[in-house]
Amino acid sequence: MSTAIRLLGIDPGLNATGWGLIDQAGTRLSLVGCGVIRAPARAPMAERLRVIHDAIEALIAQHQPHEAAVEDQFVHVNPGSALKLGQARAAAMLAPARAGLSVAEYAPRLVKKSVVGTGAAEKAQVAAMISVLLPGAKAEADAADALAVAICHAHHRTSHTRAAS
Repeated sequence: MSTAIRLLGIDPGLNATGWGLIDQAGTRLSLVGCGVIRAPARAPMAERLRVIHDAIEALIAQHQPHEAAVEDQFVHVNPGSALKLGQARAAAMLAPARAGLSVAEYAPRLVKKSVVGTGAAEKAQVAAMISVLLPGAKAEADAADALAVAICHAHHRTSHTRAAS
C-alpha cells in the first residue's frame, strides 16, 4: 500500500491563474480539487500579484500539498506580455516556495504531451483528457491546464530533468 502524495499544479496567468490538486498513490491519480484565481483586471499590478500569491498560499494551507509544479512560460512575441506573465509566474511560485515545497517547472509542450500524447494539443483536447484521466473532473481552460501540470509532474517528478521537450 503506498501513501498518497498530494501535488499542486499551477497554470499562471495575470488575469486567470488555474490551480489543480491531485493525489498520487503509485500510478493511481485522483482529483482533490481545481479552480481559477481571478485577479481584478483594473487593479494595480502589485495588487493583482498579491491576489495570486495570497490565493495560492491559502490553497496550500487548506490542502497541504507535498510538492508543486508550474507551467513554464512560452516565448511571447510581445515583450510586455512576456514580462507580465513572468511576474504572475513569480507570484504563483513564491507561495509554495515559502511553504517549503519543491516547485518544478514544465514546458507547455511537455505538459500537453504528458496528458494528450502530443505537445501540439489544443486546450479542448487537454480538458477532454483531464475528464478521462481524473473521473469526475469538470475542469475547463485554466483549471484543466493546471490539472495537466499536476499530472505531468506526477509522471516526471522522480526524474532529475525537469526541462522541456
